[in-house]
Amino acid sequence: MWTLIVLTLILIIFLILRMKKPSYLTTMEQDEFRKDYRKAQLIDVREEREFNTGYILGARNIPLSQIRQRKAEIRPDKPVYLYCQNGTRCVQAAKFLRKKRGVENIVMLKGGFRKWSGKIKK
Repeated sequence: MWTLIVLTLILIIFLILRMKKPSYLTTMEQDEFRKDYRKAQLIDVREEREFNTGYILGARNIPLSQIRQRKAEIRPDKPVYLYCQNGTRCVQAAKFLRKKRGVENIVMLKGGFRKWSGKIKK
């Protein structure tokens, strides 16, 4: 019984730490994000089928599931603006890019694509 409780607590702590937004990841509201994303690498980390239903103009699709294999496509010397459907995958992508690519300037869209009201391409 106690073993199950301890394992459940460990799992909860692991999930919380995994989803916690790191301090180096800047979250921007739509207006601020829209103002600066053209000067950065705009990366959509949603899966290809999600991307194909519509995406922010100028975005490249590098799904979170492929980011390890495609990390060389992202320049560490330029700002990286990330978005996904609601923001969860951006945190994981940012942690990976910071650790494995040395990207310093990482921004995510608050609320993700789901809340985006700007222009999109279908």
